[in-house]
Amino acid sequence: MTQNTPWHGKVAVVTGGSSGIGQATAHALAEQGARVLITGRNAERLSQTAQNIKGIETLLADSADPASSAQIVQTALDHWGRIDLIVNNAGAGHPMPMTDYTPEAIAAISNVNITAPSLLVHSARPALRDSRGAIVNISTALTQGSVPMLAHYAATKAALEHLTRSWAIELAGDGIRVNAIAPGPVKSGALTGMMGLTPEMAQQVEVQEAAQIPLGRRGEPGDIVSWVLQLGSIENRWLTGQILTIDGGWSQRG
Repeated sequence: MTQNTPWHGKVAVVTGGSSGIGQATAHALAEQGARVLITGRNAERLSQTAQNIKGIETLLADSADPASSAQIVQTALDHWGRIDLIVNNAGAGHPMPMTDYTPEAIAAISNVNITAPSLLVHSARPALRDSRGAIVNISTALTQGSVPMLAHYAATKAALEHLTRSWAIELAGDGIRVNAIAPGPVKSGALTGMMGLTPEMAQQVEVQEAAQIPLGRRGEPGDIVSWVLQLGSIENRWLTGQILTIDGGWSQRG
């Protein structure tokens, strides 16, 4: 850890911070001197993520619970008295053919991908106003095409991109910047975790996706993390309302 970084002494909240992009983001921020609150639903994974890393605190919280937003913000303020960055990384989605559509299934995806980020931003706004902080939303490159079976996952992430642009204008007067990253296929454990695929199915999907990516490989969390830090940094104080696709050219295949 070094004091000569834009993140030294800053405070970040990373939802879904116990695995994949969220975990890698928390580690990178802590290594650069930030204090980081990570949230998630699995206490063991949260503990493993924070183990032996100075500056990371954990909070067992389900983003689908509307009450969690105020709890997350208050926990960060109780620990460190400020918030400089919100990373809305928690996501929900799984293969769902139209025959499986139910109000409950659609609401579950929407609650995590749309409602939770909205309420967290609402709760964090006063603290972000004080710090002239930033918000980075994690979307998906799937929003740029048609995706049968994952339609509601992609649709709710497309909504998050629209919210990103709208919040950027609404919060500009507070000095709060809002941007989003739309990753392509990344090795994050999401296929066997959030998507619920078997290891064998996940491996098959990984091979297929890698073959489709012009740069010849699936992404690594580090490919995304460096941009989360850049978009959230005060060094980019004139950048807001942008959606950055990072996918090895995957979405440009035509």
